[in-house]
Amino acid sequence: MPEPKKPDKKGKDITFVAKVDSSNLLRKPTMKWLKGKWLDLGSKAGKHLQFKENYDRNTKIYTYEMSIIKVVDGDAGGYRCEVTSKDKCDSCTFEVSVQAVQEEQQDNILEAFKRSAQAERHGGDAGEDAGDLDFSALLKKREKKRNDMPKEEVDVWEILKEAKPCDYEKIAFEYGITDLRGMLKRLKKMKKVEPKRSDAFLKKLDPAYSVDKGKRIQLTVEVADPNAPIKWLKNGQEIKPSAKYVFESVGNKRTLTINKCNLSDDAAYECVVGEEKCFTEVFVKEPPITITKLLDDVHTVVGEKVEFEVEVSEEGANVKWMKDGVELSRETAGSKYRFKKDGKRHILIINEATKEDIGMYYAFTNGGESKAELEVEDKELEVLQSIADLTVKAAEQAVFKCEVSDEKVTGKWFKDGVEVQPSNRIKMTHIGRTHKLTINDVKPSDAGDYTFVPDGYALSLSAKLNFLEIKIDYVPRQEPPKIHLDTSGTGSKNTITVVAGNKLRLDVEITGDPAPTVCWMKGDNVVSEAEGRVRVETRKTLSSFVIEGAEKEDEGHYSITVTNPAGEDKAELFVKIVDVPNPPENVKCTSVGEDCGTITWDPPAFDGGVPIKGLHRMFVRLSPGYLMERKKIGSSRWTKLNFDVYESTTYEAKKMIEGVLYEMRVFAVNGIGISQPSANSKPFMPIAPTSEPTRLMVDDVTDTTCALKWRPPEKIGAGGIDGYIIEYCKEGSDQWVQANEAPVEKNQYRVKGLPAGEKMLFRVVAVNIAGRSPPATLAQAVTIREIMENPKIRLPRQLRTKLIRVVGDKLNLVIPFQGKPRPVVTWFKDDVLLEDKTVGTRTSDVDTILFIRSAERTHSGKYTLSVQIENMTDSADIHIQIVEKPGPPISVLVTDVWGFNAAVEWKPPKDNGNCEIIGYTIQKADLKTKEWFTVYEHNRRPNCTVSDLVMGNEYTFRVFSENICGLSDQAGISKNTAIISKTGLDYNRAPFKEKDKTSSPKFTAPLVDRSVVAGYTTAISCAVRGFPKPKIIWMKNNMIIGEDPKFLMQNNQGVLTLNIRKPSLFDGGRYSCKAVNDLGEDQVECKLEVRVVQEKGGEVKK
Repeated sequence: MPEPKKPDKKGKDITFVAKVDSSNLLRKPTMKWLKGKWLDLGSKAGKHLQFKENYDRNTKIYTYEMSIIKVVDGDAGGYRCEVTSKDKCDSCTFEVSVQAVQEEQQDNILEAFKRSAQAERHGGDAGEDAGDLDFSALLKKREKKRNDMPKEEVDVWEILKEAKPCDYEKIAFEYGITDLRGMLKRLKKMKKVEPKRSDAFLKKLDPAYSVDKGKRIQLTVEVADPNAPIKWLKNGQEIKPSAKYVFESVGNKRTLTINKCNLSDDAAYECVVGEEKCFTEVFVKEPPITITKLLDDVHTVVGEKVEFEVEVSEEGANVKWMKDGVELSRETAGSKYRFKKDGKRHILIINEATKEDIGMYYAFTNGGESKAELEVEDKELEVLQSIADLTVKAAEQAVFKCEVSDEKVTGKWFKDGVEVQPSNRIKMTHIGRTHKLTINDVKPSDAGDYTFVPDGYALSLSAKLNFLEIKIDYVPRQEPPKIHLDTSGTGSKNTITVVAGNKLRLDVEITGDPAPTVCWMKGDNVVSEAEGRVRVETRKTLSSFVIEGAEKEDEGHYSITVTNPAGEDKAELFVKIVDVPNPPENVKCTSVGEDCGTITWDPPAFDGGVPIKGLHRMFVRLSPGYLMERKKIGSSRWTKLNFDVYESTTYEAKKMIEGVLYEMRVFAVNGIGISQPSANSKPFMPIAPTSEPTRLMVDDVTDTTCALKWRPPEKIGAGGIDGYIIEYCKEGSDQWVQANEAPVEKNQYRVKGLPAGEKMLFRVVAVNIAGRSPPATLAQAVTIREIMENPKIRLPRQLRTKLIRVVGDKLNLVIPFQGKPRPVVTWFKDDVLLEDKTVGTRTSDVDTILFIRSAERTHSGKYTLSVQIENMTDSADIHIQIVEKPGPPISVLVTDVWGFNAAVEWKPPKDNGNCEIIGYTIQKADLKTKEWFTVYEHNRRPNCTVSDLVMGNEYTFRVFSENICGLSDQAGISKNTAIISKTGLDYNRAPFKEKDKTSSPKFTAPLVDRSVVAGYTTAISCAVRGFPKPKIIWMKNNMIIGEDPKFLMQNNQGVLTLNIRKPSLFDGGRYSCKAVNDLGEDQVECKLEVRVVQEKGGEVKK
């Protein structure tokens, strides 16, 4: 938010601009412009205040503008812009000050109170109140144009606020103020108004509450009147009690409980008591939706269907899809994208991929995100079977056939560059991936070059049609046999290459007269003409050698021999069987970066009989090399990394996500095809080194050491931190020496073995699997020198007084101290060196510990801690007292018995438990029942007098001693007993005097006001006494209740009850009860309120 560098001039226009980054928001944010604390400027929009907003889809930034047209003095003050989006909120404040345009000022304050020109326009009869007052002009600083010395400015308003009202006229005259009425109005506005205190609420609702989805929340207020009715409203609608909304009333507290909060409970709530209300807002926070299955990269070709699938932690979650920072939604996607939800799975479907779809796709939830890359390549057409040259005779059929990889591809046939048109004799068919050109009844004019061109591809397949004319010449003489073997298209001379699994059919034309005999041989073995996988088929002038499903064992040298009476001919050839290569071996990742990794592998052990490089197949050249794929661990989808084969055995895979585990596999490619995939590489993770450690500082320095401490790096990444390496060097040198052999895990380290007096530089490097981070270096050199510090004991507050513990307790006292070099610590007990083996001590550089595993009374005493550095010493005393329960009192005796009393004395116990006896507990027992009863507790003196003993009984006594640990385990029992004798006691009965029982009626329990529900039987009651028995009269509203069957009157031993059967509204009123006898009368009354409960929860009272 820009803030003006100087005050804005009055009458000018100003504009404020706020920009909000919404790249991490799921919905459009809400912007409010406020003045002061609560004034919403949105309701003031008009000519003076104007608001604008726009959105940049590329940067995902919202821009909000507020313009103030022609600034006036009232626009000065503090402003705030506040942006909210669901449970997120941010705000920014700024100030606006208004400077008046320079103009000639009046020299006295009197002119400022002159009315504006409006008074003149209204005429002279407008009165003294006509026109407007510009009070702000009074407070402006004015420049005096007089040449005399400047006078000190006086704030008239401060003088008026402190003055008495009777002095206002005098002050106004002194400072030239003539508009007294305007001055009084101004003073009234300047007085502080005390906030009105609520009469209905003792405690109101908080401004806002926050609750997690599915949890419970309670809204509580305290009302002044416990009987006042209360209403709860949600968004202005009254809430009824239910299992969802529970109302509670305890004393003055009123509580609304909302169970199992959901998004519909995110609303404004009101509590209404009479005419007063209090408001609050409840914000329901959704739990973060995490992504349990990440997106996978996709590599495809143009026209294919693409699916991006992500799985989230909860069903029905909201998932936002984005492409290269632009949100994809059902409104903007059209028919290009489809969005599918299946439980926890969310799928983005691209119907037909194009080059424009290439990019990075993101899936966002409010608790995570995932991304994947889509790569789209042009679709290549592969020729599965090319067309072959044909030689046909007249009237025969010629069929050209080819097969391509895509069933949808169409094409055209050409003869010598001219498109072939179908006719009755020429047919063109397209079935699946196969395209055929059939020519029936071949004629000499059909001979030529035929070409098939697929539509949309720069590819053509050609073959030649040869027309064979048959001429029959009669030669009476014999012709020696001749083998017409053409292997010119098979590469090396007389070498035929066959792909493993394919069929080989070698047609050899044979001439000779008479017809020669044909013999095929493999090595020294004759190939028979029987049916089988390898066979020979013979016709008149043609011998065909056939291998069905060629295998590696079929490779070798073959020969054909033809003989007849005129001679013999022989031809040799070599059949080579080739196959796809074996998969590459030893695929591994040798190094990783933040989003990349280097992969190496070994060539396949068997190249398929064809080198991995430099091969052709049919008429289409296949580039030799390797194909690579990768996938994320846990995913089943492999992503191709290259469509063009790669020749090297080292590859750098890029565009990976840091912190995600990947696997790689490699295919080998030769002229025959693609091998099976290699074994998966070991999982590897792209990671980057961390950033440098932060806040490196010196913690301590000695003559040969330096202690360093630091904070972890701000950016750690997925690789984490394995530890830190500390290095040092002398100032002015660049020869850094490593201080630690292995990385340290803590964020502190003491470098030892440093030269005393030298200035040293230090730096710290964080290391992980990706390597070393940039170093964090101290800005200044450190001088290796011991820093002297006087010894000082910092005794904890609880140890400054006597420490009391019970026998058997554990004692562990930690006492910190300071001093450099390290002080010598010595413990004393009662001014003697501590040598007790049951008392342990342990000392570090900064504190010492005194510990006792099981305290005993012998451990009591004064412990002295002494810390010393050379001739400087500091000491502290600690007083420890170990206590336990005391022993029993001794010499318990009954020293005297008189009447119903007995005097008991005893002596203090021999063992007081190592602390003061704070009292005794005395108990007595009758020898008949032998049951003990406590007579005194916490008796401080060693004697007591026991009274109220029963005549004729014999008593024994026991005494427990007590200290701060409690009563003694055993008691001291009296050695003698106290016998309360019966003799010597005469009872003189007093003469009987009859008591006068007569009294006037008097109510001992009054009637109490009651509020009851109509239809439910109730009763009111009171109690009266008097003699003779008084007469009872019940009245309602001062009218005597007669024998009305609705009322039942009862009198039980002076307790009076009036039962009212099923009261109605008419039974409400004031009830009174009068008691009358000869000596007087008494009366009590109460108010009975009858309530009728209506269906909607309201009540009618009477």
